[in-house]
This record gives sequence, C-alpha cells and structure tokens, in this order.
Amino acid sequence: MSKPRTKRRQGAVDAAAAASTSAGAVLENEEIWKLLFAAWLIALGSTLSVLFIGEIMGQTPCVLCWYQRAFMFPLAVILGIACFRTDGAVWRYGMPLAVIGAAIASWHTLVFTGVAPTALEPCGQGPSCSSENMTILGGLPLSLLAVGAFGAIAVLLHLVRKRVNA
Repeated sequence: MSKPRTKRRQGAVDAAAAASTSAGAVLENEEIWKLLFAAWLIALGSTLSVLFIGEIMGQTPCVLCWYQRAFMFPLAVILGIACFRTDGAVWRYGMPLAVIGAAIASWHTLVFTGVAPTALEPCGQGPSCSSENMTILGGLPLSLLAVGAFGAIAVLLHLVRKRVNA
C-alpha cells in the first residue's frame, strides 16, 4: 500500500516542480517582454519625433540625421515585431543597429559642439550638421538625444541578451 502513495507523492512533487519551472519561464518571458517593450517605445518615440520635426515643423534633416534615421527607423519595426512575439533573439540583429546608430549620433554631437575638425564634417551641401536649428527644448542638440535613445536601446537589448542566455 505504501508504493501507490509514494508514486502519488512523487507525481505531486513532479507536477509541482513542472508548475514552478513553467511559472519561472512565464516570469522570464514577461521580463524579456517588458525590456523589449521599453526598447520599442524608445525607438517608436524617436522615430515619430524626428518625423514630426521634419514633416510637421518643416526642419530639413542634415546628412548625419539621415544616417541616424537609417538605423532608428528599422529598430522601431524590428523591436515592435520582437515585442509582439516576445522574441529575445532580437538582440542579435537589433544591437548592431543601436550601436552603429549611437556611433553616428556621437560623431554628430562632436560635430555640433565643434570638437570634430571641420575638415571631417560630412555636411557639404544641404542643412548644416551644427546649426542652431538642430536643437530642441532651448538648446538641447537633437544628436545628443539620439545618443541617449540609441544608448538606452543598446542597454535594454543587452539586458534581454543576459536574460535569454541565462
């Protein structure tokens, strides 16, 4: 008679272990989703902001702004899809976009502040990369905001990577 009871207990222990493992996986997925959602909100907010500045306010972007857009716009789409699917593997293809975008935005900030030599400025024709109309909120350079956005997305994707590989 003790054997069936032992089997029942073992079955109950196995079920409890499976439930706790399943609950842990759900919590882990929820944590990954929250990180992806935050990264997507940043990318979407950045994308909509630059579209507003360019299309509604009529401010023509400089060459470096276009390069930054080339890396931010896909992030908004990629991170949105990854968030919908709770796809933690997005860090593999989202991180390069964020890091390269941050590098371009950092260079743009150096150009804007005058730290970069004028001979290396990429803006030959069109709007200047260092003009006063490249600021918002009373003098905050748009390129510095882009550095912050790309950097925040990179940090969030790094946290996703750590959770996926854990």
